[in-house]
Amino acid sequence: MIWMLPLTVVIFLLIRKLAIKIKSTLFNPLVISVIVLIPILLLTNTSYNEYFYNVRWIHELLPYSVVALAYPLYELIPQIKSRWKSIMFITFIATLSSMISGVCIAFWLGGNIEIAASILPKSVTTAIAVTIAENQGGVPSIAALCVILVGTLGAILGHQLLNLFKIRSAAARGLAIGSVSHAVGTARCIEVDYHEGAYSSLALVLCGIMTSLTAPFLFPIMVLIHNVF
Repeated sequence: MIWMLPLTVVIFLLIRKLAIKIKSTLFNPLVISVIVLIPILLLTNTSYNEYFYNVRWIHELLPYSVVALAYPLYELIPQIKSRWKSIMFITFIATLSSMISGVCIAFWLGGNIEIAASILPKSVTTAIAVTIAENQGGVPSIAALCVILVGTLGAILGHQLLNLFKIRSAAARGLAIGSVSHAVGTARCIEVDYHEGAYSSLALVLCGIMTSLTAPFLFPIMVLIHNVF
């Protein structure tokens, strides 16, 4: 159905325009767009597979959008060079914390190894998360869902939590959200503050690399500990 792609784009643009006027983090264009699209698909008796096939061009643009997020970094190269040790340490700790917390919650709630592997890369962008989950024996579709949920929650609640704890530094705010809420959170950071978005995109990239490198070693250790205890 050729109407699916233009309808999706039009709905998102209209809701995004409305979100700019409302100016509330709770009114997230991604979430609201999904809420609007689901009833339409149900009324037209359109399956998810059919819908995904017709809007696959949007999905295929995801890797390019992630690369495009690196552009704001160019203006902050001097600051990044002077803080590179702190940035690397922060993103490394965030990477480990994200993976460990996800796996522990999965096991605590009674999930098996397959579910734990699917949740493991929840805080990196979809393209990386799906590959990591699949390599560790997880389910790619569950991994993608976890990524979307985590990113959306970060975009909606991230700045509210940072404001609650009175964290004002653009670097700290950007690194925090980018480390756990990947591209969705980074997009929100760019809307709030350009420098904040730059640090968030940096954290997104670094955490993606670190997760890819450490997951194959960390996950088997966590499974072994779970089996022992």
